[in-house]
Amino acid sequence: MAQAELERLAAQVRRDVIRMVYQAQSGHPGGALGATDLLVALYFGHMRHVPQPFSETGIGEDVFILSNGHICAAWYAVLARSGYFPLSELATFRRINSRLQGHPATKEKLPGVRVATGSLGQGLSVGIGVALGKRLLGDPHRVYVMLGDGELNEGQIWEAALFAAHHKVDNLIAIVDRNYKQIDGDTRAVMDTDPLEAKWAAFGWAVLSLREAHSLPAILKALEEAVAQSNQGRPVVLIAYTTMGKGVDFMENDYRWHGKPPNTEEYARALAQLPEVLGDF
Repeated sequence: MAQAELERLAAQVRRDVIRMVYQAQSGHPGGALGATDLLVALYFGHMRHVPQPFSETGIGEDVFILSNGHICAAWYAVLARSGYFPLSELATFRRINSRLQGHPATKEKLPGVRVATGSLGQGLSVGIGVALGKRLLGDPHRVYVMLGDGELNEGQIWEAALFAAHHKVDNLIAIVDRNYKQIDGDTRAVMDTDPLEAKWAAFGWAVLSLREAHSLPAILKALEEAVAQSNQGRPVVLIAYTTMGKGVDFMENDYRWHGKPPNTEEYARALAQLPEVLGDF
């Protein structure tokens, strides 16, 4: 897909996020806005995936796991605009009996979701299991796991990192959404994980840094480099330096937008910065 179209998709997904969270008066807009470009690049410019018919096993295609499941508003919007389910269903976000729960869930059988996530720390472990399953089946496709910045405080992440390197799970690519923000403030004040690249390298991973994580060409180039370094005996991690709340000036770099919806005035201000380009749900 051409860069201009990817940029239009990213702009519309950000608008989708704001509308979903506002209409539900619940959700996590900050991280969702920050990860939008990564998700758009993955689904529309990089991964080999099949929206219809949806396969829960993911055999014969790339598999994506959103470990930081609370930012699912952006993921749902990307899935809908990829053709996994009707765009109109985004209007049910966080409603009673909706398939679009506040954290991705499997009971609802939402196409695109293979793992229930949002209990932070677990997604990388599950991704390792899926990657090992693909190895056993001779499936050459890869597993991508997105991790939140504050999520790296979870010990299970580092147990999984050790396991993946020890067992040479080299069809696994982790993507760290590195925005330096979590629910209680700046990650460097809450529980500093720097120097992050050195930590992952010490755990035996191939490490890539992406400083331009809102440039779609830069993201796609970094993902291709991650693929180039995979299947060489080490798992790969791409540390993507994002901006929480990207695209809405009063939300950017403000941890307080981790998990609160905009009010009516803030909603109008946000939408004014995110014009409709591809049609609202």
